[in-house]
Amino acid sequence: MTNDVTIIGAGLGGLTLARVLHVHGIPATVYEAEPSPTARSQGGMLDIHDYNGQLALEAAQLMEEFRGLILEGRQAMRVLDPDGTVLFDKADDGTGGRPEVQRGELRQILLDSLPAGTVQWGHKASGTRPLGDGRHEVTFADGGTVVTSLLVGADGAWSRVRPLLSTATPEYLGKSVVETYLFHAGTHHPAAAEAVGGGSMIAPTPRREIFAHREKDDTLHAYIGLSAPQEWFAAIDFADAAAATARIAQEFNGWAPQLTALITDSDTAPVLRPLYALPTGHRWDRVPGVTLLGDAAHLSAPNGEGANLAMLDAAELGKALATHPDDIETALTAYEQDMFPRSAAAAAEGTQLNELLVGDDAPRRLVTMFEQGR
Repeated sequence: MTNDVTIIGAGLGGLTLARVLHVHGIPATVYEAEPSPTARSQGGMLDIHDYNGQLALEAAQLMEEFRGLILEGRQAMRVLDPDGTVLFDKADDGTGGRPEVQRGELRQILLDSLPAGTVQWGHKASGTRPLGDGRHEVTFADGGTVVTSLLVGADGAWSRVRPLLSTATPEYLGKSVVETYLFHAGTHHPAAAEAVGGGSMIAPTPRREIFAHREKDDTLHAYIGLSAPQEWFAAIDFADAAAATARIAQEFNGWAPQLTALITDSDTAPVLRPLYALPTGHRWDRVPGVTLLGDAAHLSAPNGEGANLAMLDAAELGKALATHPDDIETALTAYEQDMFPRSAAAAAEGTQLNELLVGDDAPRRLVTMFEQGR
């Protein structure tokens, strides 16, 4: 089977690329490992920025649909000390440029905007190889293959496409996040709900932090950050939810109960998510017929830009291909020349943000950053 444009990965980046290409009359096929759009939860809230993610949605001609997803009031932000003292509390006055939406709903409007059959579900890429003249073959876990004249890796941190371009692999950042959910928070978890407020809340210390969002349906989604080697986490049996919860909560002894409730009162089992990054400034020499976008290209420390950058990468790549429909290499060169410095700058900012959160005065430094509007 042969395709002209093959995209590996049906995340926000891969789907945005397919949509922008569709807007310009260029067909593409997206191959996704998951068996269906509903195979797993699509994560929590995303703030979509007016300087990258929203530009991508404009290129995809989906701004009206996007506006219908915005959760009013969720741009509110507060910073708390571990003892529960509120150090910073900014209400959402509707003027911010980072409205919040649910990731799954954003993905769905992208899916709905594509012709039937664009996404081929249940196709897990297991390997890739060059065939010459810019053509590549992708092999799937079921033994099937596809040959393409343009291959785009939108397949995340552990990309199967990246080895065609780079020997770089993600490295552990020395920190992991444990996810929890509290449902019907106002009724069942009022103290935690009050601590989080109407939008986002962060309580940072040098090696431990709690970050939480208020999502739809009065749900609190918390991210418990801990700096520790992977071996430390490996010693915790996350298959035993009660034991894992107790062990993580132990690291927050002495914190205000309305904050530790975001750990101990979770209505779901805690989920461990180690954090990895590619080298800052990761780039590659031009290889005919293949490129990367999003985390496959520039996985970095979490800084609120990942999904936005993936979508902007996709939109810029789609527009470059539409501008140079008969010259793939010119399009890919133009895309990569802009993408490399853009992603490096975002990664550097992310590193600075994470450094800000590890000092002894982390809460107050964070407050200063918010007060300065950064």
